[in-house]
Order: sequence, then structure tokens, then C-alpha cells
Amino acid sequence: MPELPEVQTVVNHIKRDLMGEKLRSIIPLWDKVLHNFSPSDIHKELNGKVIIDVYRRAKFIILQFNGRIIAIHLRMTGKLYISSDSGHPKHCTAFIEFNSGKKLIFEDVRKFGRFYLYNDLDPINHRHGPEPLDSNFTVKKFQGMLLEKKRNIKALLLDQSFLSGLGNIYVDESLWKSKIHSNSISNAIPKKKVEALYHNIRNTLKEAIVKKGTTIIDFSVNGESGKYANMLQVFGREGLECFQCGTLINKNRVAGRGTYTCQTCQKVYKGFNY
Repeated sequence: MPELPEVQTVVNHIKRDLMGEKLRSIIPLWDKVLHNFSPSDIHKELNGKVIIDVYRRAKFIILQFNGRIIAIHLRMTGKLYISSDSGHPKHCTAFIEFNSGKKLIFEDVRKFGRFYLYNDLDPINHRHGPEPLDSNFTVKKFQGMLLEKKRNIKALLLDQSFLSGLGNIYVDESLWKSKIHSNSISNAIPKKKVEALYHNIRNTLKEAIVKKGTTIIDFSVNGESGKYANMLQVFGREGLECFQCGTLINKNRVAGRGTYTCQTCQKVYKGFNY
């Protein structure tokens, strides 16, 4: 599933082309892609309305209109891009038409992606935690958040209601860089290690955005794969030597997800260490 850097990469790619565009219609080519509205709702409420902003919240791409938003979630295989072609590709499940003739194509092989129509961000904010790259997400705040929870650290970081945007790849990378094992308990991790994890989460996400995300299977923007895959330190490296100590990278399941760790570098914290 595309994580924060991949979704931000899509936003960065489409934003300039969409700003100021007047919406004409949304055409669903698969009946479940529009989650809580119909094409007629768009015709009544947003026909001729101008996109005034395009941004990301959590793993959603937000098209902002005056008083309404369309929130798009890519899920596993969704791709969103601008086109001016008259047709649409084989796996297109929906597209948005604009008065200029441009189209915003949503292509989704597995058909898990969805469009949502809301008045504002409240329904999304209610279900999602803070943004890890926001200026008000501080070390102190992160330390307090972890102390309040007694949960497996990987499961907690994957929980979108706790912290937005992280997924399997960037959690494994951040934990490895911080030398924290994925089986650690959140409120048992020492303060200095929490500080390291905070900085490694933020720096890893920023680096991945610069590299336009990570392509493991099929993520791409305008046909271009994400280059952060070339910088992965632990994710996907089962049986290969750890870059820090030479121990072979182990793969097991944590929080129901394939998880990559160095059993030598990454320490398990389960007792109270503050």
C-alpha cells in the first residue's frame, strides 16, 4: 500500500495541473469506487466549482473546493494522474472531468481504492492521528504518546489512529535505524531511543519524498518508479547481511505483517526504561 511518501509524491505531481480547474463530472466505471456519494451529488454540489487546493492528509489525497472536499485513498494499487486522452485505460475505475478538457484518471487493478465526499477534514481527522512531518509533532509529544500506550511498537506505529501515514516499509526502516526491535513494547523504550526513533521517522519520510517514494511492486507516478527502493537498509533484505553488523537480516511476522529486523543490532525493550 502506498505510504505517506508515495501519496505525497502523487500530490506533488498533480497539484500544479489541477489548481484552478473547474470540475464538470465524476464518471465511475466501477460501482463501488464512490464510497458515500453518487455522480448526481457531484453534479448538484460541485459542478463548475474550482479546485482551490490539493494536499495530503494521512494517506488521502484531498481535492479542496469551497466548502467541500473530495478525498481519494489509493489503497493497494491505486494510481492517480492527469490525462487529456479521449479514452481511459483498462483498469480505470473512475475519472474526473474538468471544463478545460483535462481528466484525472484513477486506475486501480485490485479495485480497493475509494473516493469520499465530505464537507471538511473532520471525518478523516477523527480517525487519524497527527502528521509525523508537522511542526507541532515534537519529540516531547511523541514521547508522551508512547508512554501512554503499552503496545507492540510496530503495531502501534502502523495504527493510523495513533500516527498518520506510516506503513510497513518506513516503520521497519525507522526501527532499524533506531536499533529498536519490532517486538518492543512502546512504553518500555528508553527516552533516548524514542528521540532517535522520532528523528529517524521524520528523516526517512523526508528522504523518501525527495526520491519520489518506494516502488516494490507497482507504485509509479507518470510511469516513473520511486527511487527510495535503492536506499532501503532492512526492508526486503531477508537473508542478506545487515549493513551495520553483518548479521543476516531476519523476516518474521509482527502485527500480521512481514517484518524485517537485525536480531543483533535491534534490541527488544519490554521492561520499563524511563
